[in-house]
Amino acid sequence: MQFDPFSYRYPSRRNVVYGKRGMVATSNPLAASAGMDILKKGGNAVDAAIATAAALVVVEPTCNGLGSDAFAIIWKDGRLHGLNGSGWAPSSWSIEKFNEMGHADEPPTLGWAAATVPGAPGAWTELSSKMGRLSLSECLRPAILYAEDGYAVSVNVSFLWERAFRDFTKLSGEVYRHWHETFCPDGRPPRPGETVRLPWHARTLARIAEDAASFYAGETADEIIKFARRSGGFFAEEDLAAFRPEWTDPISVKYRGYDVWEMPPNGQGITALLALGMLGGFGFEDHGCPFDIHRQIEAIKLAFADAKRYVADMRHSSLPVRELLSDPYVQSRRGLITDRARDFKAGDPYSGGTVYLCAADDGGNMISYIQSNYMGFGSGVVIPGTGIALNNRARCFSLDPSHPNALAPRKRPYNTIIPGFLTKGGAPVGPFGVMGGYMQPQGHVQVVMNSVDFHMNPQEALDAPRWQWTGGMNVSVEPGFAANTAQTLERMGHSVTPALHPTDFGRGQVIWRTDDGTLAGGTEPRTDGCVEAW
Repeated sequence: MQFDPFSYRYPSRRNVVYGKRGMVATSNPLAASAGMDILKKGGNAVDAAIATAAALVVVEPTCNGLGSDAFAIIWKDGRLHGLNGSGWAPSSWSIEKFNEMGHADEPPTLGWAAATVPGAPGAWTELSSKMGRLSLSECLRPAILYAEDGYAVSVNVSFLWERAFRDFTKLSGEVYRHWHETFCPDGRPPRPGETVRLPWHARTLARIAEDAASFYAGETADEIIKFARRSGGFFAEEDLAAFRPEWTDPISVKYRGYDVWEMPPNGQGITALLALGMLGGFGFEDHGCPFDIHRQIEAIKLAFADAKRYVADMRHSSLPVRELLSDPYVQSRRGLITDRARDFKAGDPYSGGTVYLCAADDGGNMISYIQSNYMGFGSGVVIPGTGIALNNRARCFSLDPSHPNALAPRKRPYNTIIPGFLTKGGAPVGPFGVMGGYMQPQGHVQVVMNSVDFHMNPQEALDAPRWQWTGGMNVSVEPGFAANTAQTLERMGHSVTPALHPTDFGRGQVIWRTDDGTLAGGTEPRTDGCVEAW
């Protein structure tokens, strides 16, 4: 039978998915199925999230991998916990060294100088040992089977694989050769529905399953260091061996009676909180009202101005988190929003970016989890024989020595990936997230407002057409965004550009706990999303 898997001439509708005993929502059906298998084997929501995350490394390598970073917000034992699994800079790095390499303005996008130490494998291990019910080996088994036996490539993954192939075909040399060997051994990217096997991923995952420490201080670590030495990399044994994910407390703002939770810096979740804090002072009634959308865009612009100025690794910089989220500061920023589009600079609070998944179980546990290479496959550096595609998160460092986010040894860069969580009256409502670089806090704001202000169900909250501020006065709107609304935004001073494809507008998942104690889930229509319910 002949058909085009990229063409959909008629609108399609997804209903809210309900479940009682458990739920997993993510961007790929095979990964969601892996998480559900673990729930049905007696695992809890954390176990399911680990299984789903590991499976995504295999079935969606276009956005994450064994070299990714990760963050998680977990509701367990009656409260929220945060885990920062983002990697740090090698100990040999310095701004002076980057300047000598010809990087005076910003770090590169590709190569060893773009890669920080991977954090995701460490996050899996930490989550499993502290909060899981099953063994890490059991949780990684579905991903290992997908990698060994093969899986059918989904439509969106095929599209992104093709896009990456076009870019990486232009690269040459020892550093990039192994990307092609690992991900395009036949000389081309896979088409939708074709079977892909990733045996080197299976090998590395099996090592982690057998010995969780092997990635950072074992056979896998040795292979990473060996290739770094051979190809001009910067990683040293101690950079890997000393790495540990960090447990931390999430931060929040109140919004219309709800508490919206994000991870503290070095993540950019504070951007969403700042924007929602400003927007909480306005009234909203109509989702499509251009004047309301204008206020949302202006709030996001103000929030990003502050985030880009202040967000950094809190272990290395003293950051004004409490001051930024204080009522006086938020009110002062809200006062800058008028009926015209404006460009904003950071304020002075002292004076006053992926794959995302969420899971829940019948024991009350819920998790919001995200991991990413940052840009697609990441730095282009793949450790031969391992399947490890290193991230390019170092791109988010500043090379200005006076900036809080200035590159430094063992420092974590500004990180775009952010899991979200909603509570009310001290009880969990549920996890949510929207992946996609700097779209993420913008997606968080839109999904929270769709849910709270406009009373949309979790699927509708994700389905609603999105906008994205892209810098200056520039706003991109996706297909389905009302033309008359876009025209009104233009008259208010925004430069609006219609997009032809929804890929760049984020990919989200939502699980809410209902008043009856059941679970209600929504999944992203812009990708191959799936909600598995039990």
